[in-house]
Amino acid sequence: MKKFDVTVIGAGPGGYVAAIKAAQLGEKVAIIEKDSYGGTCLNRGCIPTKALVASADAYQRVNNAEELGVSAKKVSFNWEKISTRKDNVVKKLRNGIGALLKSNKIEIIKGEAILKSRFEIEVSSGKNIELIKSKKIILATGSEPAKPGFFPFDGEKVLDSTDLLKITKLPKSIIIVGGGVIGCEFANILNIFGVKVTVVEMLDRLLPIEDKDISKAVTKKFKDTGIDVRTGVAIENVKITANGVGGKIKGKPLSAQMMLVGVGRALNTKNIGLEDAGVKLDKIGAVIVNERLQTSVANIYAIGDITNKMQLAHVASAQGIVAAINAAGGMEKMDYRVVPNCIFTIPEIGTVGMTEAEAKEAGDIKIGKFYYAGLGKALAAGEPEGFYKIIADAKTDEILGAQIYGAHATDIIAEAAVAMKLESTAEELGKTIHAHPTLAEGVMEAAHALHGECIHMPAK
Repeated sequence: MKKFDVTVIGAGPGGYVAAIKAAQLGEKVAIIEKDSYGGTCLNRGCIPTKALVASADAYQRVNNAEELGVSAKKVSFNWEKISTRKDNVVKKLRNGIGALLKSNKIEIIKGEAILKSRFEIEVSSGKNIELIKSKKIILATGSEPAKPGFFPFDGEKVLDSTDLLKITKLPKSIIIVGGGVIGCEFANILNIFGVKVTVVEMLDRLLPIEDKDISKAVTKKFKDTGIDVRTGVAIENVKITANGVGGKIKGKPLSAQMMLVGVGRALNTKNIGLEDAGVKLDKIGAVIVNERLQTSVANIYAIGDITNKMQLAHVASAQGIVAAINAAGGMEKMDYRVVPNCIFTIPEIGTVGMTEAEAKEAGDIKIGKFYYAGLGKALAAGEPEGFYKIIADAKTDEILGAQIYGAHATDIIAEAAVAMKLESTAEELGKTIHAHPTLAEGVMEAAHALHGECIHMPAK
């Protein structure tokens, strides 16, 4: 029987990071993975979709190049080449993770892991079964697309997000069920490549957990670019037909060649032996953890989607570091107060902290807003669409949240996140000199606007 100090189950963005951190701390580490390094994020989520976004953005930019004085004739795209590039990006990063694990002398065990006790793990790979013993265990088994039973999933006409990434030919039309992050990103990509897109969201707006200003901007952009947005409705009686798939919304038929169902994630906590080890779950099947990411069993930790804290790859990675430190004898606590989020529509979305509605519930606030159209860099680069929004406590001026909708928003939001982590005030952020001409200036301008001191905004 092989013995380890720390064993990580799952090599996704939380798992492989936890394994490397534990190894850096001098632990003898093993990592068990039944599929591919990188988990959902690298193989079936964040990275492949971002590769598609890059191709869509390039295609759109070339088509709109006339505005910048550049003429391009007979612009076209090749979906096969786009898909191949996507797969190559994933493969390169996957190989990189493997190399990192090996360089840190982590034992890689391929197979499916099941907890047999609080210290023992059974790993099966084909006919081979191996039992290993570990002083500490970190669970990082992730999640998969939710598949509600009333949708007739067949992987060809009714698909989840994993299926959609495998298609070899674009449909002429698609119904996207779910107007959250997954639905909006795919809607944007497919629309740019000429697919007729209809988005159906049961709640009253797209991106319902985001700030309302973000939802309004995305909805307007979608409608302006020809996406059919249906909110506050549900699709029923979904059936596969000879020509595609159809259903009804408020009794009226709606059909397309393909349907993507993006309505959430299912946690991978079943059939992995949690009960045998004594690990407790909450009512929705998430692993219960404390602030040190310990489960109900002291030597077993859990990170990532299965903790149901925030289903974000970067949160899983941060949890992985905390769990590894604690598994190695540390006393680190997880802090979720400042977690940036990014959504890769075109333009992009970057957010951190409270929305306007959440902040108003907490107390008196001030809001500063500035538009990309007021930035020299944005106009020069042909990217004038979008806004910056900063929310601060009315009394202390401490920054409570920020939202950015526009070019490179997912990069720029890190500035607001750092300011919030350091408990900066909007005044301090505004007095920080920003390089010109840059898109980051918009953050400074929004901070000025919060105090009614914005130089590059017309006086009221």
